[in-house]
Amino acid sequence: MAGILRLGLIGAGRWGRIYIKTVGDTPGVRLHRLASTNPDSRALVPDDCTISEDWRAVATAGDLDGVIIATPPALHGEMAGAAIKAGIPVLIEKPLTTDAAQARAVLALARKNAAIVLVDHIHLYHPAYGELKRQGLGLGKIHGIRGAGGDWGPFRSDVSVLWDRAGHDVALCLDLMGETPESLSASLKERRETLDGPGETLAITLNFPGGVTADIAAGNLMERKKRFLAVHYDHETLIYDDESATPLVREPRPAGTCDQAPGEIIDVANKPPLDGVLDAFAAAIRCGEPDIAGLELGVRVVEVLAVCEVSLRQGGKTLRFHP
Repeated sequence: MAGILRLGLIGAGRWGRIYIKTVGDTPGVRLHRLASTNPDSRALVPDDCTISEDWRAVATAGDLDGVIIATPPALHGEMAGAAIKAGIPVLIEKPLTTDAAQARAVLALARKNAAIVLVDHIHLYHPAYGELKRQGLGLGKIHGIRGAGGDWGPFRSDVSVLWDRAGHDVALCLDLMGETPESLSASLKERRETLDGPGETLAITLNFPGGVTADIAAGNLMERKKRFLAVHYDHETLIYDDESATPLVREPRPAGTCDQAPGEIIDVANKPPLDGVLDAFAAAIRCGEPDIAGLELGVRVVEVLAVCEVSLRQGGKTLRFHP
């Protein structure tokens, strides 16, 4: 598909505004339609962008090459379904949904319609994570994973900390392992009221085949923003840290030995991961072939989080995972 791709966006909230800026800075695409009820939205978009209050006017528009959904997750399933039925490629902000049955229904619809559907698990598109996967291929088997993600806030009323925060780490672990866990648990480590709202810190453990365990901390009570993933291979550890000036480091393991060599800083491209997301979406549209690999991963993430939710309600009980 040649020429400039015309994209539609549903939602002009915090992430929607970031998409607006990124689309505006990305060659080969432009924002053609926006669905928003915010009267201030006109100032955010180009003059030739059509604004509609009804999201259906964007999800089913015949003059679009693709639609981005950046609304609360409870709305994702219906909106994505409308776009898929209209034959329009879709990029959905994570999480895909907060309901496993609804996520599987979106996947079934996408398969039926030979659709193009991507889910924006943004850290999968970070250059440092891509390099971690590449280098990890030569380091032997994965023996364990440790990760953490969170910040102070946001304190949301429409989505829990589990669904708001843990999806990033779960997506990274599932992508790295290439399979789903055999069992998992999720426990509440801290809950307290703040001046900004109720906050939580969660501990999640994913138990993969072969005895590999991924331990994840997620929450909105962290004093500073965190997003790191340490992956332990046979003799070395690769550490992805989105908040560091050196986002990928390679260290010998086991750590803490007296003669341990210093970690090696690995150079990676300085490219915002959302640019990579839009590049992948544009490439899929131009290719024109069905593409639901990202959607399939998105469904697995939802299924894992749904079982984590049950484990939380049961006081952190370890549960078998049956997708």
